Amino acid sequence: MEETSYQAADDCTLYATVTGEGQNLVLLHAGGPDHKSMLPLAERLADRFTVVLPDLRGYGRSVCTDPARHTWAQYVEDVMRLLHHLGIARAALAGAGLGSTITLRTAAAYPERVLAAVLIGVEDIEDDEAKKAEIRFLDEFAARVEADGIEAGWEPILAGFPPVVGAMVRDAIPRSDPASIVAAAAIGHDRSFRSVDELATITAPTLVFPGTDPRHPTALAEQAAETLPNGQLAMIPIGDDLRTAEDLARATAPAIREFLTGRS
Repeated sequence: MEETSYQAADDCTLYATVTGEGQNLVLLHAGGPDHKSMLPLAERLADRFTVVLPDLRGYGRSVCTDPARHTWAQYVEDVMRLLHHLGIARAALAGAGLGSTITLRTAAAYPERVLAAVLIGVEDIEDDEAKKAEIRFLDEFAARVEADGIEAGWEPILAGFPPVVGAMVRDAIPRSDPASIVAAAAIGHDRSFRSVDELATITAPTLVFPGTDPRHPTALAEQAAETLPNGQLAMIPIGDDLRTAEDLARATAPAIREFLTGRS
């Protein structure tokens, strides 16, 4: 494995790990964990893919404590900077949770750079009232982290997520900077998409793994797969039977491999 760092457009230093050889694939972790949550999946794909695992802005090594720098546009530009740093013209993108939204936003903004997309649990696309509730949810999370630490911030939340999410979040806490986690929660104040209909502009072939919790609704994944012009729904939900990052990798890797193989 190779470790690398690069400068974002705002001069924030970001970090990534690269492993494997072959077709380029960027794995974007969920909000809460860091790149290590995607390592078991990378290891299952590294025989056929060059897998890039960034620590997204705010997580792991990529510390960013300014809330104003956590926007969807900034996250997309971070991906572009990473591709430029590595000399990659086109890549497949795969993301979980937060990473799935970044994948969709990148595919919408830079269709010529995204070969294909994989979404592992699609984040909810809220109406106005639900968006206000999300802002309150993330602001309250940030307040708990600021007052009592990252573990306290997550403690009342994780019971509502599949066990694999809790495992990945708890594993990453010792590697996380509390002020950076607080700042990252400001993404709630930005709007990813206003409706699922906006996904109709994304032309990249897209494989959608449905989530099973309120923040990654199954119905939304199904609707997204129908709306995306080249969308395909995977028959593997991210549910309670998946308890570790290794379980997630074991469940999703075969379908991802089949979906991506041969695309160029």
